[in-house]
Amino acid sequence: MVRRQADAGVTVVNDGEAGKIGYSTYVKERLEGFGGTGGLAGMPADMIEFPEFMQRVMGDLDFEMPACIGPVKYKDLDAVRADIANLQAAVDGADVEDAFMSAASPGVIAVFLQNQHYDSHEDYVFALSEAMKPEYDEIHKAGIVLQVDCPDLAMTRQMMMDETLEEFRDRARVNVEALNRATADIPPEDMRLHLCWGNYEGPHHHDVALRDIIDIVFEARPAAISFEAANPRHEHEWNVFEDVKLPDGKVLIPGVLDSTTNYIEHPELIAQRLVRYGRLVGPENVMAGSDCGFATFASFLTVDPGITWAKLRAMAEGAELASKELY
Repeated sequence: MVRRQADAGVTVVNDGEAGKIGYSTYVKERLEGFGGTGGLAGMPADMIEFPEFMQRVMGDLDFEMPACIGPVKYKDLDAVRADIANLQAAVDGADVEDAFMSAASPGVIAVFLQNQHYDSHEDYVFALSEAMKPEYDEIHKAGIVLQVDCPDLAMTRQMMMDETLEEFRDRARVNVEALNRATADIPPEDMRLHLCWGNYEGPHHHDVALRDIIDIVFEARPAAISFEAANPRHEHEWNVFEDVKLPDGKVLIPGVLDSTTNYIEHPELIAQRLVRYGRLVGPENVMAGSDCGFATFASFLTVDPGITWAKLRAMAEGAELASKELY
C-alpha cells in the first residue's frame, strides 16, 4: 500500500488500514465490554427517503454488530503495535515525507457499537475516550501522525433527524470534549481529524452544512482538518472560509478526490480546488487529500482499486500545478 502510494506521487502516506476489518468496528477486537447484538444509531435520512435506492445499495449489507454490554477497557496493545510495525517497515526506504495512522474517535465508536450499558451518551463516550487513549498515545509515541476519524461530527446528523440542529451541536461538543481528553498528551501538530458526512454514493441532501459545525470542529485539538470537499454535495463549501477565519495553528486538508466515484479527476480541476482554499487561508495551510478512504470496510468497494491509484496520481499532479500557481 505504501509503495503504491509513493509510486503515485503521494508524499504523506498511511497503511490503508490493512490490519482492520473496518475503520470503526475494529475496536470491538481491542476493547473489552462488547457482546450481544446491537446496530447503528439509525439509518441515514436521505436513504430512507429513497427506499428503492437504499435497497439497491445496502440490501445485502448486514449492520448487526455487538453492543456495549459492560465497562469498556483497552485489552492490550498487541494489535496496534503490529499495525505500527508494519507501517514503519513499509515507510523505511520509501520516498515519502510523512506517515499517518487512523484510529476511531470515541464518538464514532458510539455510533456503530450501540450503548446498552452506560446511563447516557455522555457516560459512554467519556468511557470510550479513556479506553481509546492508550491506542492514540501508542501511535504518537511511534512517531506517526495520528488521524482520528470523526464522522460523528457530521454524518450522524442524518441518523438523528429527530434532534434539532442545536441538540446535534450539543452532542458534537460532547464528542469533541471526549476526543480532547483522550488526546490530551499529544501535541496538536502531531494529529489530524477526519470530518465526514458518510462515505457512500447517495442523495446526501439532509447533510448538515459545514458552516453549521465548523466552529465545533475547530474546538478539537488536532491541528489538521481533513474533510469532504470534492463531491457534488460539499464542493461548494470552500466559500465558508470567505468569512470564517482559520484559527492559528490549524491546517486544512480538503478532499480533492471523490472517494465514491470511478471518475478520475482532471489534474487541472484538482489544482483549481486547491487554489481556492490556498487563496483564502494561505497556501502554507492547505494540503491535498481525498474526501475519505476508498474502502471504509473490508470488501465494501465502490471505486475499482486500479482507478484509485490513477486518482491518486492525478491528485499529485494537481497539487504540483496548484503549488506553481500559489507560489
